[in-house]
Amino acid sequence: MDSNRRQLAEHFVELHKEGCFLLPNAWDVGSAKVLEAAGFSALATTSAGVAFSLGRPDHDFFADAEAAGVGAGRVDRGTMLGRVGEIARGVSVPVSADLEDGYGEAPEVVAETVAAALATGVAGGNVEDFTGERDRPLYGHDLAVERIRAAREAVDGHGEPFVLVGRTDVLLVGGSLDECVRRANAYLAAGADCAFVPGAADAATIGTLVRELDGPLNVVMGLTGNALGMAELRELGVRRVTVGGSIARAMYRRLVLAARELAESGTFSYAEDQMSQGELNSLFEK
Repeated sequence: MDSNRRQLAEHFVELHKEGCFLLPNAWDVGSAKVLEAAGFSALATTSAGVAFSLGRPDHDFFADAEAAGVGAGRVDRGTMLGRVGEIARGVSVPVSADLEDGYGEAPEVVAETVAAALATGVAGGNVEDFTGERDRPLYGHDLAVERIRAAREAVDGHGEPFVLVGRTDVLLVGGSLDECVRRANAYLAAGADCAFVPGAADAATIGTLVRELDGPLNVVMGLTGNALGMAELRELGVRRVTVGGSIARAMYRRLVLAARELAESGTFSYAEDQMSQGELNSLFEK
């Protein structure tokens, strides 16, 4: 890691020590540059947004995808890390990578994924416990902990600043808040620097997590137009906030509406509020 990337990574580590900050999720260099220009001090990637930009489905239950005829559609590790690296090199703020489940069940595979992510120049990354299997939606508790421990060892072996985030999808698969707390704390104890709990979107749930967790908490907002804003999340004690694939989905909705207008009406009103060529050129030339 060059000195500039190290400084960015060190800054990213410091952001997790106090306060509350927002890092929105980019899916390509263009979206990352737009977000950087808006003034954000750090960015994250979204595996969903990357998948959509490649015309592929997002990581979901594998059997459901196979039944829909898209079983081979998941973006592979090499492709995902290639895009992550492009984003990290394309901006001058630290980037945290969405590493899904580490692209393999075995702890050693997770370690390889984290090491490969570090080599792209990112300053952090999250590893989740979602399996993609309906009969076993989460990796077993002990295995999930070992996976985080292996990721931590990979980070420590690399010797560079890096924020490892342990993500538990307990709430997304219908599990209890108690189990969520148990897993998140186990991941923190195994070496995660921050816990990520998607599905926690109301003040009561988030407040409980902040009180019960032994480390900083990441929540994801914007998935359903959540009522809570940054002021409320800061007051609750949340350390960092991401928005997942919500910006990408909002962009694709605009694309779908434009396509429908062209195909069904043959009109062009979608273009009335477009950015000008000059505006975009100016933004991307910076």
